Amino acid sequence: MRAPIGHFDNATPAPDCLEELPPPVAEAVRHWGGSVPAEQILYVDTEPQWADTAVFLEHYGRELLDQSANCVVVAGKRGAETTLAACVVLSATRVDVNGTVRRQLGTRKASFAPMETATGETGMEYGGITPIGLPGAWPVLVDSAVVDLPYVLVGSGRRRGKLLVPGKAFAELPGVVVLEGLGLG
Repeated sequence: MRAPIGHFDNATPAPDCLEELPPPVAEAVRHWGGSVPAEQILYVDTEPQWADTAVFLEHYGRELLDQSANCVVVAGKRGAETTLAACVVLSATRVDVNGTVRRQLGTRKASFAPMETATGETGMEYGGITPIGLPGAWPVLVDSAVVDLPYVLVGSGRRRGKLLVPGKAFAELPGVVVLEGLGLG
């Protein structure tokens, strides 16, 4: 199947290649609900050494910058309590951690979660974290610009491979809050 964005050799419906996904992502795809059929979520095989955004764009095309998103794990703190959340913003922007995220989580302080926390809590690889298959209690904050795109390239849960996801599917993820201005340009 031809990929709807990018120049990938092959795009496979995610339900047809669950073995390529880490367990929490495969489970989320297996039990997918919502208005976007799971078959519209596509998996593309990519090289793990090119997983980081800048290197990825160098190899797979700079035009993907405006069609790709990063998913990062943040930790909000209020007193002794820590709240973990995921933030999804377009790759050309950065997460407004100290403004939008902190206010949305109702915390005094917010920062990027340590790598060990992000990977340990998600069951995903650093550099490949995706909002699909995150722990159910987590808030998933998504910039409205991501939801507005026809398709978005995002991590697959591993450094090898990416998912192509219809933008409107992000608005239907468990725990999602769509926010204006989450990504700062």
